Amino acid sequence: MQRRTWVARAGLMTATMAATLFASSAFAQGKEIRIAHIYSKTGALEAYGKQTQTGFMMGLDYATGGTMTVAGRKIVVIEKDDQGKPDLGKSLLAAAYGDDKVDLAVGPTASPVALAMLPVAEEYKKVLLVEPAVADSITGDKWNKYIFRTGRNSSQDAIANAVALDKEGISIVTMAQDSAFGRDGVKAFKEALKKAKLVHEEYLPPATTDFTAGGQRMIDKLKGLPGRKVIFIIWAGGNPFKIADMDLKRHGIEIATGGNILPAMTAYKQFPGMEGAAYYYFGIPKNPVNEAMVSQHYKLFKAPPDFFTAGGFSAAMAVVTALKKTYGETASNKLIAAMEGMSFDTPKGKMTFRKEDHQAMQSMYHFKIKVDPAFAWGVPELVREIKAEEMAIPIRNKR
Repeated sequence: MQRRTWVARAGLMTATMAATLFASSAFAQGKEIRIAHIYSKTGALEAYGKQTQTGFMMGLDYATGGTMTVAGRKIVVIEKDDQGKPDLGKSLLAAAYGDDKVDLAVGPTASPVALAMLPVAEEYKKVLLVEPAVADSITGDKWNKYIFRTGRNSSQDAIANAVALDKEGISIVTMAQDSAFGRDGVKAFKEALKKAKLVHEEYLPPATTDFTAGGQRMIDKLKGLPGRKVIFIIWAGGNPFKIADMDLKRHGIEIATGGNILPAMTAYKQFPGMEGAAYYYFGIPKNPVNEAMVSQHYKLFKAPPDFFTAGGFSAAMAVVTALKKTYGETASNKLIAAMEGMSFDTPKGKMTFRKEDHQAMQSMYHFKIKVDPAFAWGVPELVREIKAEEMAIPIRNKR
């Protein structure tokens, strides 16, 4: 009699639990998945932000097969303009988590804004997927467990560019913006150099338009030195290539830099043969995701996707891959568990979130500039793909 009672009670408990789980699942499926996308709709990096937004929405559409749903839950994106201002970005993220009740956030465009936002994610205990802010410190000493990044970091940029420039007999000066982006970039680049000699670091205000004074300082450091002489530029926005107007060739000085958005790469046509390393160029990766994105972008905009379009698309692929793994659950502990070590397809091929700091490990592309009359920009021709496993990207956090 006692055994039959226990069995009956056990059966009742099982039925009750099943009903609860079913109700919970049904409730979850009925709720929207709310995502805040905070980026520079306006401000100095407006062009970057708009590309990211375009790529993010295209990526969500592609990853969900056009349904904009995962596990029966509709994805709703709430857009906010941080204007490139750290304090504004910080308050917008707090409002998104607190007032808008978003499940996770994506962005921002600028590194100083991202650094201001990191503690907010930790305070609200919600995931912030950083795209495309670059500073190493985002997944370095300022990092916390709620931060993931699909964008490349300064070390990935720097180590990839060192592949092209780190040769015996080369003297290099760096020209960078006096910002987290610029200083982190130079720091990582300097650490990556093993053979070439770095003879000077030039930091200029981010909004600099007159490069005469800085250019003269760099020329003075390089002129008269033996071997190849290179100014390596780390810059976001503006036109730092005005420095070429100072007749660098007279001193035997070359310019080198990484990839950029297509409008900025019109200046690259002045430098045929220039080498560097790029995060993305639409004509380089050969995979189904990139083919789909390029094709759809041409249909929508009659133009190829750009540097940050691929980044936004990659962020969307990461979000949807994670949500599919959690069957639509958006609790932070579930998302973090799903995303740590997670691999996902992107226009650049496969990326993987490193468990230690949640940085997406990814390929970079060593290029050489070719001038082609069919294009308004200098075309980065692939020298070789630098795979993620070839780059010893430092783990800089204190986990």
